[in-house]
Amino acid sequence: MIFTDEQVRDEVLSAITENRVMLFMKGTPDAPRCGFSAQTVRCLELAGAAFAAMDILPDPRIRQQLSMHSGWPTIPQLFVDGELVGGCDIVTELHESGQLQGLVAEAA
Repeated sequence: MIFTDEQVRDEVLSAITENRVMLFMKGTPDAPRCGFSAQTVRCLELAGAAFAAMDILPDPRIRQQLSMHSGWPTIPQLFVDGELVGGCDIVTELHESGQLQGLVAEAA
């Protein structure tokens, strides 16, 4: 199946709007394909978050469209209630300070 750039963008935007806690990552939560994605998943799981995830690796346009939307160049990217929270460093800091649990609980 071939997707246009517009269809890829629409998929990214729908994932953000349809999921209260949305993680764009390399790989999947069960099989992360980079350490930063694995760390972000670990923080979300420890915070008790119910979250959706999208693997950006199958099509480079996913990452391109995501970064155009968010203005954030690196992966992973976590969105809560449609807003970019940040990447691995920010999610880890929020987890360590205890703020992540509150952030994802509010969105649950």
